[in-house]
Amino acid sequence: MPVSQPTNIRITTFIVLTFLTLTTSTLATSADIEEPKYALLDTLDEIEIRRYGPTIQAYTSMDNGGFRNLAGYIFGGNSGSEEIAMTAPVATSIGDGDAQMAFTLPSAWTMENLPSPDDADVRLREMPAFTAAVITFSGWAKRGAYTKQLEQLSRVLQKQGITTLGEPILNQYDPPWTLPFMRRNEVMVAIEWPLTLPEES
Repeated sequence: MPVSQPTNIRITTFIVLTFLTLTTSTLATSADIEEPKYALLDTLDEIEIRRYGPTIQAYTSMDNGGFRNLAGYIFGGNSGSEEIAMTAPVATSIGDGDAQMAFTLPSAWTMENLPSPDDADVRLREMPAFTAAVITFSGWAKRGAYTKQLEQLSRVLQKQGITTLGEPILNQYDPPWTLPFMRRNEVMVAIEWPLTLPEES
């Protein structure tokens, strides 16, 4: 898997931390925050192979005031003036293309009952089920840490002959007051699975 270098990762991390500060300040504990469910299929070294079900995401470009627009949507900037609960993680694409920030909407919502964003820069999308390779790390998700984890993920997938699909995603779960050693971050990339091995001659 070719390693994609981070794009504005320092700014992205700051925006995500601000996002998590605002959206978790009214919640009692992190256990109250819904996370996407998955099935653990396999473990390759420290890499987890996970199968996620279909979800719905709200997303926006990082180049167009990403945090402001996305936060505005969940705090009532929508056709129903409804507040939508925050989920974890905040997901940011940090590949070669247009960087995007997204989060998975609570499972109680559907495309039929979700209010439309007031801001044209915020969009909704249905995410089909997919399989991903994920590496988890603690500390601050800065450029060096992200790159190190992505390179390790790449080495394991290349060794196993696993084909990646799309750009890697940086997932951040914790508000900024969480101590570095207790923080949970992930680098995730969709993959082709199950692995098809060549037939023996």
